[in-house]
Amino acid sequence: MSSYRPQNQIPPSNDFSWDNYRQIAIEDNGEVLIPLSTSNRLVTYPFYAKMGIANAIPECFVRESVFDKLHQVTRLMPSGVRLVVLDGWRPFSVQQYLFDTLINILKKSFPNHAESYLHEKAKSLVSPPSTDVKAPSPHLTGGSVDVTLCDEMGRFLDMGTHFDEASQYSWTDALETPSWNNKGPQENRRILYNAMIEVGFTNLPSEWWHYDFGNQLWAYRTGSKKAIYGVTRPRDILKQWESEIIDNGFI
Repeated sequence: MSSYRPQNQIPPSNDFSWDNYRQIAIEDNGEVLIPLSTSNRLVTYPFYAKMGIANAIPECFVRESVFDKLHQVTRLMPSGVRLVVLDGWRPFSVQQYLFDTLINILKKSFPNHAESYLHEKAKSLVSPPSTDVKAPSPHLTGGSVDVTLCDEMGRFLDMGTHFDEASQYSWTDALETPSWNNKGPQENRRILYNAMIEVGFTNLPSEWWHYDFGNQLWAYRTGSKKAIYGVTRPRDILKQWESEIIDNGFI
């Protein structure tokens, strides 16, 4: 752990549209997914599996460079603060479930609002599900991570809102206003943001917990001409056997 250093304020959010990044080309570099539970320097808590969400996996998988960068972040943490990964690669069925569930809640809560308006509101909390290989949902690439902080005993630190909380305060810069007078969550959010940005991640402005590297969101926010991560998936031993038996002339 590093010694404490003053944290920069989180800059104001700029405009963001889920449509803007979809035009960025993807040239996947072929990095494999790595399970984070093998690390002794990171805390992993696969949130959706812990909550019993159907098809959620009890592991946090990320691309190889993301794995390395997360470990760089651990070296920037103040003494007594640890990085926690809540989610990485996410099955499409989980993404679809989260988005559909949120839409249904919004429809029940605001029956007089147009469905198009509710979809736009939903996209500020859950990215639109997409299996389009030219514009996949960010978590399908293995380049997106949901992260938070805990103390050295494993207790989650106060970040101002819960992970995935449907609140205006979930925007990353929401605690930088003069009206916010609780310095603890503000400082915790700054620690996380500054460390993640310093090693090369970008942040989704509407979610203080969501960071990207290598995918189209990252390329869009860094001005890169192409993304290096597209759709991927963890190793599937059954599909591996199928291809190996055919390709290698097993019989």
